[in-house]
Amino acid sequence: MRYVALLRGINVNPGTTVAMADLRALLEKLGHTEVRTHLRSGNAMFTSADERPERIASLIEREITGQLGLTVPVIVRTAAELRQVVEDNPLDVRDPARFAVMFLAGTPDPALLEGIDPAAYAPEEMRVGRRELYMYFPEGLRRTRLQPLLEKRLNVTATARNWNTVTRLLALAEG
Repeated sequence: MRYVALLRGINVNPGTTVAMADLRALLEKLGHTEVRTHLRSGNAMFTSADERPERIASLIEREITGQLGLTVPVIVRTAAELRQVVEDNPLDVRDPARFAVMFLAGTPDPALLEGIDPAAYAPEEMRVGRRELYMYFPEGLRRTRLQPLLEKRLNVTATARNWNTVTRLLALAEG
């Protein structure tokens, strides 16, 4: 089965540096094949006989800690799940560089999202998916008001990718 691993927070400062060659070697050591990385922000595609994405994520996290001494949250989706994320997008992608998907390790608790008033982050937009949040940032992702609101409320591991990256990862995972 084909998978996509999304690593959170690597290569954002000198203390979180992970070479993509090291990541590929680590994934291969875990028994994954056809390993490929995309960009330096922690995106990897691979084939695995293991059919439990949560277990795969846990093993990758453990191996990163053991080999590299870093604590890195990892979210894993099958290629089919990533296809569904793209197909289920409820928002208009006006500018793919300003549109993002926040991937969640679990299903978002509606009660945690209920109290967020859209006026608090307008003109930004957000819609809830299965295990994703779809977000549009018309003023860019650097000074977003929505992401800090979400991080305070969500009690689940999350990592975001812009739409260009999401669709490229899907093409690589399916290709």
